[in-house]
Amino acid sequence: MYLATTGRRDAPAPPRTGGAGRRVPGTVLALGTVSLVTDISSEMVTAVLPLYLVLGLGLSPLQFGFLDGLFNGAASVVRLIGGHAADRGGRHKRVAGIGYALSACSRLGLLLAGGATAGIATALATDRVGKGIRTAPRDALITLSSRPEALGRSFGVHRAMDTTGALLGPLAAFALLWATADAYDAVFVVSFCVGLLGVLILVLYVPGSHPAPPANSTPRTRKTFEALRDPAFRRILAAAALLGAATVGDAFVYLLLQRRLALPVGWFPLLPLGAAACYLLLAVPAGRIADRVGRRLPFLYGHIALLGVYATLLAPTGGPAPLLLVPVLMLLGVFYATTDGVLMALAGPVLPADGRAGGLALLQTGQALARMLAAAGFGAAWTVWGPRPALWAAISALLAALAGGWALLPRNPSGPPAPEGPRSPIPERRTA
Repeated sequence: MYLATTGRRDAPAPPRTGGAGRRVPGTVLALGTVSLVTDISSEMVTAVLPLYLVLGLGLSPLQFGFLDGLFNGAASVVRLIGGHAADRGGRHKRVAGIGYALSACSRLGLLLAGGATAGIATALATDRVGKGIRTAPRDALITLSSRPEALGRSFGVHRAMDTTGALLGPLAAFALLWATADAYDAVFVVSFCVGLLGVLILVLYVPGSHPAPPANSTPRTRKTFEALRDPAFRRILAAAALLGAATVGDAFVYLLLQRRLALPVGWFPLLPLGAAACYLLLAVPAGRIADRVGRRLPFLYGHIALLGVYATLLAPTGGPAPLLLVPVLMLLGVFYATTDGVLMALAGPVLPADGRAGGLALLQTGQALARMLAAAGFGAAWTVWGPRPALWAAISALLAALAGGWALLPRNPSGPPAPEGPRSPIPERRTA
């Protein structure tokens, strides 16, 4: 387990129920373990999914981009429901648990679907809905159990553990496909079992109750869209959506790499490992830097790294495959390390505690819907124009989005939370 120091040296000692003040809170570590195990399960399937759909079932890039974007967009709308439900009475753990259970059960759907497109679509939709439901309550739990000045580090630790699962998942899928002579059913069965383990860890080790509110306070449930009343949050949401609309999905990046390098089909599931390894190494340092220098610049610089991914894919390569493979995967890892958790840490302090999950769900929904449009648009451009013109279009769109994001993101959005929602840390369990 990773234990990081947090806070200043002169910070007051925390209460005994809150865990060690100079360590990452136990809730963050427990959620990180759940995410690690769940990501092993999900990435086993994700690693082989483009291969299975495009090369196995014969879907065109346009069809794959439409399906991938549609399911992600539909799941993002469910995030609003999950965030609102989690804020009602502080039921973050319960709502997150439902999401994790749905994702685990979707693996059985893939197993039972066989080659039926409708069955595969239903299973994928169930997985995306589960992910949509759990993400905002989980991230809200992280913000509620961490000090505002150390949110970047807490998200960095969580994302590092999450990415460890993303690193191990494709390895497990590759080993299973190699051992079973490309039997996708074996991948789906093992993925289901590992997903159930993640749900069990959540039930046993993640605290799920808030301290009782003060006697003179009147609890109320905030509406999800109340977050839009805050000007700083509106600017963060607009910037995230604008940049998301210029973000090509990872699956397309890996398909372009496989096409450019003529990689054997059996090696395709290993492509995400390079990006995941870089993300794993940089997630915690990126979070600590964001806490020190502000979270706006790392978020924007991360999208410059994504711009480097697109440019590298266009560059002529006449030498060995690593000359193209290594820079693309490293830059993709830098992109996620400096944007994923950093965006949540940027928006978290702006939102009141009693509306945290709903506000984060709204932010994640806006970003995901924008990426849905980007995936469908890039798939269409690839189908009509070919991969190189589609990449040039993506570069142009991202340059324009970076200019807009620079103007939109507030310079110093992370002040103290709004007074209407007093911060209520979640009681921690002692961790070894």
